[in-house]
Amino acid sequence: MSLYDFEHEKHAQGYKYICGVDEAGRGPLAGPVFAAAVILPEDYEIDGVNDSKKLSEKKREKLFDEIIEHALAYSIKSCDNFTIDDINILAATMQTMKNAVDSLTIKPDIVFVDGNRLPELDIPAEYVIHGDAVSASIAAASILAKVSRDRFMYEMDKKYPEYDFAKHKGYGTKLHYEKLREFGPCEIHRLTFLKKMH
Repeated sequence: MSLYDFEHEKHAQGYKYICGVDEAGRGPLAGPVFAAAVILPEDYEIDGVNDSKKLSEKKREKLFDEIIEHALAYSIKSCDNFTIDDINILAATMQTMKNAVDSLTIKPDIVFVDGNRLPELDIPAEYVIHGDAVSASIAAASILAKVSRDRFMYEMDKKYPEYDFAKHKGYGTKLHYEKLREFGPCEIHRLTFLKKMH
């Protein structure tokens, strides 16, 4: 079964512009949360699109360029750690997803969001649990969000080399906790995520 079967079924139901939405970076201790919204063409299938977590970094990078080249519309948004600390990660994620959808150059007929909650949209929307393994549009969004966030964390690795962000991308690995204990948090750390350290 192809992930495109989901889209074909929706097109057959009369939906023209089908948007997939996913996020990357809800769990890390540092950096923004990213969200992407993607409308794929009905008549072109990008080979290899899958849940970003199942793909190698090299494959994600290649697919990122292909998705951007062929998508009818796409949008990538982020929300910084200060806002995450201020309004909490769930609210920040929902806001970022909404911003991504609202910024599309084509208004979707329907939006499918990975997970079990929906941002507040003025367009018909449904959530799809494990959507990045079910829908090509959601999988494409997961790739755009993940690659964008990884690229941001590589930039932060250059700015704050002592934390080794390139290795753990801000997630709560053993190495990251060791660095936090040694250097304390920097300005991209989510302080509300570090409370359990004290």
